[in-house]
Amino acid sequence: MIVLGIESTAHTLGIGVTKGKRILSNEMDIYRPVNEGIIPRKAADHHEQVFSLILKNALKKAEVSMEDVDLISFAQGPGIGAPLKMGVTGAKYLAMKYEKEIIGVNHPYAHIKISEMITGMENPLVLYVSGGNTQILWEKEPFEFQILGETLDIGVGNLFDSFSRKMGDEYAHGSVLEKTAEKGEYIQLPYSVKGMNLVFSGLLTSAVRKLKTEKKEDVAHSLMETAFAELCEAAERALFLTHKKSLIVCGGVAQNKKLKKMLGIMCREINVNFDAAPDEFNRDNGAMIAYAGYLCYKEFGGKKPEKWNADQDYRISRIKEHLR
Repeated sequence: MIVLGIESTAHTLGIGVTKGKRILSNEMDIYRPVNEGIIPRKAADHHEQVFSLILKNALKKAEVSMEDVDLISFAQGPGIGAPLKMGVTGAKYLAMKYEKEIIGVNHPYAHIKISEMITGMENPLVLYVSGGNTQILWEKEPFEFQILGETLDIGVGNLFDSFSRKMGDEYAHGSVLEKTAEKGEYIQLPYSVKGMNLVFSGLLTSAVRKLKTEKKEDVAHSLMETAFAELCEAAERALFLTHKKSLIVCGGVAQNKKLKKMLGIMCREINVNFDAAPDEFNRDNGAMIAYAGYLCYKEFGGKKPEKWNADQDYRISRIKEHLR
């Protein structure tokens, strides 16, 4: 089955094509706000402007046409309203124009499944870290996820982006902050783990205050070090609870080298296998949506285009509810 996947939950418009477990193409374009956070309307306008070009490039690289596509898959949520709805609208338009089957998928589920497929890990414990989400997940049964722990306020990616903006970075993003952090030394910041849940807003407030008295490189380094130590502690606790012997980290923040190094050390010490997909598939992308759509369609089939709508608050624990 050839599947076209459309990702538009935040700053990235991604379109990918898969055939079973083969990734035929994975094209994307990123909205990069300057001196501000993601403005939903601007992100949606960006996605609309580049949609035709990214679609054309994805089909060309995959060496297929829309007539060859069997299924259109799109990110149904969670996500930022305006860009999310733009992608949903585009998917429904293509499905109706070319008379194709269509299915909506949960965005975190897509991150997890592309990571499992690429790493070869079967049903590992999952640490999902992105801008809007930070969760520790366990798939107890197919399509049935238990949320063992999660952020109680902001996602770890949001933490980094917000601090980067406060630090004065023109393009405030975790990848920019990571480069600054590499030059710093550790200073003490508040550390808070509540069982397997996490809170980051107090850490952000304290780090912003420290900018008045400490070098920005040291504060950036310590902010990342503290946040990642919290993630390692919560993930380790979940591994002992579930008796899992494998862990994957996925989502946009999983591109961070320091986080992967710390998780790798933790897992080696307790004899747990650890892995992560290449960065191309941890950042938001269309190929993961296509592959996830393929898996969901095999189990649940599709629905008519008019039955699908965006869901900004789509919890991964509600997948079956959405697909039935």
